[in-house]
Amino acid sequence: MAWLLNLLQILLFMAAAPLFAGWIKQLKCWSQNRRAPSLLQPYFALYKLFGKETVVAERASWVFRTAPYLIFAVAVLACAIVPLVSVHLPTSALADVIVLVGFLGLARFFQALAGLDIGTAFGGMGSSREMLIASMAEPAMLMVVFTLAVSVGTTNLAAAIETLLHQPIMVRPSFVFAALALALVAVAETGRIPVDNPATHLELTMVHEAMILEYSGHHLALIEWSAQIRTLLYAVLLANVFFPWGLAEHFSLEALGIGVAAIALKLMALSSILVLAEILLAKMRLFRYPQFLGFAYLLALLGMLIHVILEVG
Repeated sequence: MAWLLNLLQILLFMAAAPLFAGWIKQLKCWSQNRRAPSLLQPYFALYKLFGKETVVAERASWVFRTAPYLIFAVAVLACAIVPLVSVHLPTSALADVIVLVGFLGLARFFQALAGLDIGTAFGGMGSSREMLIASMAEPAMLMVVFTLAVSVGTTNLAAAIETLLHQPIMVRPSFVFAALALALVAVAETGRIPVDNPATHLELTMVHEAMILEYSGHHLALIEWSAQIRTLLYAVLLANVFFPWGLAEHFSLEALGIGVAAIALKLMALSSILVLAEILLAKMRLFRYPQFLGFAYLLALLGMLIHVILEVG
């Protein structure tokens, strides 16, 4: 029963990722008084890509050919260790935040290699920018992990969430700073405004799109699906780590139903905040990225210091 629920959670993650992307797109269109596409448009786009012919350059190596499958496999593995609806699942023992950071870093590494593999100017430019962002986003992400670890005594996601569920509801200053830092890292890692604009294809400004210009067919579908899963993963991390209420602690239908409703409401709230931020902010210049992610690292560091000074001392 537990393994079946674990499998269902992974499938729910994979199935809900395009829906979450479509919901964000609809919210953004409504807020700008534009006609919104169908909520199911990301599914139609993936279906269309899976049905198209896959064209691969003659000089492409095994890295370029295998990168989409590896990136998608890493995204699926990440879905297995991030609690979505319930915290007591068979993969909970592997649900370590440092392992999750390593998984995401592995996918990023192969995507950057694939962008360099063909030897195009745009692919190299996108890979270079991706590594620039990663070199500053990963330290900030790890500092958020350390802040969480010293607060709850573990880096295991399921154990940390269960500990927080049994604590009284309170505003912890260290968690406020850590949540803000993780939100900034999530914006950078998922290519959202102000770091990147997922709606543009301008060669001089794009990051994610520049690395996948040479992909087509089911290769491109796997990469785009993986990017949608990664966006949902970061949203679930923000929702369930810092606002864990509603997660199921046992496998009754009532508890699981409450868990599904709770995560849906939290994701709707987070997507509204994301859309509001993207409307108010403009895309920043490339050389402002270090300031943006340096601020995220500083917030996470302040969260740890506040925990040591106020909550421990």
